[in-house]
Amino acid sequence: MLMQAPNKLKKGDNVALLAPAGPCDAFRTKGSIEILESRGLQAHVMKSCYSHNGYLAGEDKVRANDIMEAFVNPDIKGIFAFRGGYGSQRLLPLLDYDVISKHPKIFAGYSDITALHIVLNQRCGLITYHSPMPGIEFCKPDLDAYTVNSFLGHIIEGFSPPELTYESLSYGNATGMLTGGNLSLVSSSLGTPYEIDTKEKILFLEEIQEEPYRIDRMLLQLKHSGKLDDCQAIILGSFSPETITSLHQAIDEILLPLGKPLGVNLPCGHCIPNATLPLGKITCMADGQVY
Repeated sequence: MLMQAPNKLKKGDNVALLAPAGPCDAFRTKGSIEILESRGLQAHVMKSCYSHNGYLAGEDKVRANDIMEAFVNPDIKGIFAFRGGYGSQRLLPLLDYDVISKHPKIFAGYSDITALHIVLNQRCGLITYHSPMPGIEFCKPDLDAYTVNSFLGHIIEGFSPPELTYESLSYGNATGMLTGGNLSLVSSSLGTPYEIDTKEKILFLEEIQEEPYRIDRMLLQLKHSGKLDDCQAIILGSFSPETITSLHQAIDEILLPLGKPLGVNLPCGHCIPNATLPLGKITCMADGQVY
């Protein structure tokens, strides 16, 4: 599939702020609007940001309609997920991928938004951005320059992203389309019509607040399904401090025996600093650097 790279945003562009997963709160919604506007963008806040349905930001139809409306509205040039949480997978059968593919735009977010990245990459041929979110990182007082510059460098015209580095555990160079995201969402796509395709791709994974045995189980699920054999290389981003020790065991016993280039400690995921990654883009992984 020929991948479409959306146009970068320019000063004054309208961007949609929507909530595909968990609900927003008024304080952070207001802060997110101010943050986007401080970057020269005009925030168009969608209905889902003001909706609540238990642990979801409104009913599934509301959240799905927001995504479709944001893509087809010619006045909107970019789409930002307010936050993650849970709920993006519920929207997958409700989206019109043929329509979305005809309206390529910046689409950004991470965590639960991984489910949307996978289908937008694979069904629409759209390059999307695993990036910090207005309602999370950009509302934090300890927001750092690297996170901001990485985001601006990929999303907004006139900026270049800083160097992105990792630690090599299994040396070797790899080139392939970048795919992946949150480990829980990647593994839960298996066996569904929205299953991740890792063939000849560089697989990126990150996770937070999961028990060590669950990390092991999800990696094994990817291994047993052939997804780890299919990929060209694996690169791990941020994992919770409490899982680091067990992660080393899983790396030693599950990942290293694959004999593929393996990188760790990429500053991306539920962390600060938090780099932006272009999912769906042909990417090189060499000498401890992603480019």
